[in-house]
Amino acid sequence: MQTLKITQIGNSLGVILPKEILGQLKVEKGDQLFWTEAPDGYRISNADPEFGAQMKLAEQIMRKRRHVLRELAK
Repeated sequence: MQTLKITQIGNSLGVILPKEILGQLKVEKGDQLFWTEAPDGYRISNADPEFGAQMKLAEQIMRKRRHVLRELAK
């Protein structure tokens, strides 16, 4: 477990993530991170949870309507 320190960055407060964490998240300068609530606190991820939910819904629709999609593909 690592401890992160809250730091003054300009007029704001922020946390500087170590290179190891950035490498594991596969993010670089300018990329976005997303945080969501978890049972034990918060979770930080490079994956947009809203996009994931939309993709899950799209997959359900495509599975349900696959015969229509096959006809459209012809």
